[in-house]
Amino acid sequence: MKLWLLALALLVASPAFAQGRLADAEFANRQLPDAAEERAAHDLMAELRCLVCQGQSIIDSDADMAGDMRHLIRTRIAAGESPEQIRAYLIERYGDWVSYRPAAGNRLFWPLYAAPILLLALGLFMLRRRFRRRGQ
Repeated sequence: MKLWLLALALLVASPAFAQGRLADAEFANRQLPDAAEERAAHDLMAELRCLVCQGQSIIDSDADMAGDMRHLIRTRIAAGESPEQIRAYLIERYGDWVSYRPAAGNRLFWPLYAAPILLLALGLFMLRRRFRRRGQ
């Protein structure tokens, strides 16, 4: 009976032992030899959000997923892709949320741009009405 419980406990705990067994990606924590390419990679990584941490850029995150994304960016830049092509690929794969700099032309973001203008116009309208009433 005890052997059965031990086997069941090991079976249930096996996913915990499997975590972190993969080796880090080659360029996850290693810079590119070319300084200009590394600068372009660094600038792009600073503008992309870690999908695990959600509050950090992938350059600041220690999550495995962020390391994989850093590796992907450095590998593609070394292969000759532009940062904008890589950003487009990541946005297509993970959605607009991955970028700290969302596309201005996206219809989903128009309330973010319109709300301040509408609130300012509403405030000016209310102030105008208030001052007109005082003047009468």
